[in-house]
Amino acid sequence: MATEIERKFLVDKDKWKSVLKPVGEFYKQGYIFNEKRCTVRVRLTSNAAFITLKGPTAGISRSEYEYQIPMPEANEMLELFAASSIEKTRYKIEYAGHMWEVDVFDGENNGLIVAEIELQHEHEQFEKPDWAGEDVSKDLRYSNGSLSVTPYAQWR
Repeated sequence: MATEIERKFLVDKDKWKSVLKPVGEFYKQGYIFNEKRCTVRVRLTSNAAFITLKGPTAGISRSEYEYQIPMPEANEMLELFAASSIEKTRYKIEYAGHMWEVDVFDGENNGLIVAEIELQHEHEQFEKPDWAGEDVSKDLRYSNGSLSVTPYAQWR
């Protein structure tokens, strides 16, 4: 079984401003099915599209299956089936031997910046950059699926 083990942190906006960043990639994600037991999303980037199925979260782990799909079909799926969506720009930053993915959200989630790190196991040790702040791994409000339904602007 494919498993995603991920920690999430809020990003300190002032410290983030001074980080040397690579070019970010714009993502649009639409949620076809978005329940606790299963999430089905379609993700579009500038040059690829994916459909992803995620199982329920247990701790900081969950099953995840992701498959590349043709971009025209992804656009159709988003248009026909997506009940909610988010938009963000993702920056991939290598830090202390780990790849960090920093999402700067747009739209109703504007102002939210979240950093994620994928781990090999739940207790893996890692060094946290100074721009990574509060651990929100277990706060489901910060999941992309939740943000698509109840945006950051509604509860911050």
